[in-house]
Amino acid sequence: MHEDIKNILINEEQIKKRVQELGEQLSKEYEGKKVIMICLLKGAAYFACDLSRAMTIPVRMEFMVASSYGDSTTTSGSVAVRLDVKDDIAGLHVLLVDDIIDTGLTFARVKNLLQTKNPASIKTVAMCDKEERRMNGMEADYVGFTIPDEFVVGYGLDYAGDYRNLPYIGVLKPSVYART
Repeated sequence: MHEDIKNILINEEQIKKRVQELGEQLSKEYEGKKVIMICLLKGAAYFACDLSRAMTIPVRMEFMVASSYGDSTTTSGSVAVRLDVKDDIAGLHVLLVDDIIDTGLTFARVKNLLQTKNPASIKTVAMCDKEERRMNGMEADYVGFTIPDEFVVGYGLDYAGDYRNLPYIGVLKPSVYART
């Protein structure tokens, strides 16, 4: 698995440090508010769990499944929501958490859907941001790392379901995804 990685972009210690910083920032900004973290599965699971543990305020968690990639390395342009939130989020402060904001299509689609459920507020949190690839002007409110336009895996980010469990974020060798 590690042999498929061209280089490590963000190491495990950098991730831990930044997640802790984000957790502290969010805890201060949301002190005294009813917060629900909505994790976009599957990619954001590692990040959302670590982020929730780094927060010092009560935070509920919900999960959604939405994707514009499938098993490809490029977006299909169409966002499919396959699992919606079960809890009533009306009046709650929503933190929508994803592993990466790339084109911005998934974040925008899910945020618009959640706004119809009358939350007190919605803020977006992305572990990684590829600004160069944005198609719609969508920006995350909180970002772990801004990264270059390379195909990355690890810490929840995958290629066709693989590599999520890497403890770092690395650039996948093009030869790996050129095989399929």
